[in-house]
Amino acid sequence: MSEAELVLRSTRVITPEGTRAASVTVAGGTITAVLPYDAPVPDGARLEDLGDDVLLPGLVDTHVHVNDPGRTEWEGFWTATRAAAAGGITTLVDMPLNSLPPTTTVDHLRVKQKVAADKAHIDVGFWGGALPDNVPDLRPLHDAGVFGFKAFLSPSGVEEFPHLDQDQLARSLAEIAAFDGLLIVHAEDPHHLAAAPQQGGPKYADFLASRPRDAEDTAIAALLAQARRLNARVHVLHLSSSDALPLIAEAKADGVRVTVETCPHYLTLTAEEVPDGASEFKCCPPIREAANQDLLWQALADGTIDCVVTDHSPSTADLKTGDFATAWGGISGLQLSLPAVWTAARARGHTLEDVVRWMSRETARLVGLDGRKGAIAPGHDADFAVLAPDETFTVDPAALQHRNRVTAYAGRTLHGVVKSTWLRGERIVADGEFTAPKGHLLTRTN
Repeated sequence: MSEAELVLRSTRVITPEGTRAASVTVAGGTITAVLPYDAPVPDGARLEDLGDDVLLPGLVDTHVHVNDPGRTEWEGFWTATRAAAAGGITTLVDMPLNSLPPTTTVDHLRVKQKVAADKAHIDVGFWGGALPDNVPDLRPLHDAGVFGFKAFLSPSGVEEFPHLDQDQLARSLAEIAAFDGLLIVHAEDPHHLAAAPQQGGPKYADFLASRPRDAEDTAIAALLAQARRLNARVHVLHLSSSDALPLIAEAKADGVRVTVETCPHYLTLTAEEVPDGASEFKCCPPIREAANQDLLWQALADGTIDCVVTDHSPSTADLKTGDFATAWGGISGLQLSLPAVWTAARARGHTLEDVVRWMSRETARLVGLDGRKGAIAPGHDADFAVLAPDETFTVDPAALQHRNRVTAYAGRTLHGVVKSTWLRGERIVADGEFTAPKGHLLTRTN
């Protein structure tokens, strides 16, 4: 074993075995041991005493729209990864759409990797895309190291990334199942969306009615049927409809290979509190009612929902108009995801260990990185977030690091201040001061 170079000591370290006082030793960017709190500091090692601040494994966010290259006025690897680092996220996986070109061929993946290489403040991996006409590209993308494939079952909002109908879904999923890949799915049924009232205008209630729960429920039921038939691995993205939970629980009990995520905005914001005209709250599927939110929390607690991710989907401010029909649908949440979820979780009696499970351990497991990410344990990357869980702050959009500082959390008081973030044993941000980019590009095979 290498000699320890760094020791991080805290009275509260969240490990796979629970929270305890400990000293964590690091060498060569890797955790080498989790020792008793008062263990002697090895000769030559630097001690960082964190006091009572909590040492968490760095968060792993598997649902981020970086939009780079092609729509860098919306976001970009430099700004997105700074925002992530400021929020305690040390690994993200970038979605294949909203960039130009989309990540739907190996050549397009190489373009994106080249752009990201010298801009990433944290580790970055990539999803591929499943389109109606790119089934032959799926296996080469898998072999090139994407973590899986994103598909829409309803229009995506950008013309270069069309959705799959049910026959196309079957063909793509059969190909992906042949190499035991993972299909991640935006599950809303286009027919139910088309049949819903489309009022437009500034009223949130009208927008909510235009994206009914049965659109999610129907699409998820069809996806589960395909996964059952093919014994395929599928993942339901950004679940907002609690009505789909019994279907999902039954499928899991029957051995269907399905996992499910939800997002901070569905867990912390409610339809009842969205002001008319406030399209910073617009996302698809939408933020639903408080009673629906209660059931999502229950599903997180019982394991029906596996993980929590941001679905960070920014745009320029001019696309967030007061008309919910025409405004861009996406919530920017990278920097605030940990405190937002922790604020709501603690109010419901959950612990930071629960938050770490949902936002680090299970997301790392989803993309097969759980052997090196998502836990403070020997052999894992020395990726950490240091959190003062009882301190509060009021969200000021001017303090956010993502490119367009539009946020649904403006003015909210949140619990949990991220004091510093560490990547492979190096502090990459502390008190708003950033180092140069130190992120690595990750693939499924490295």
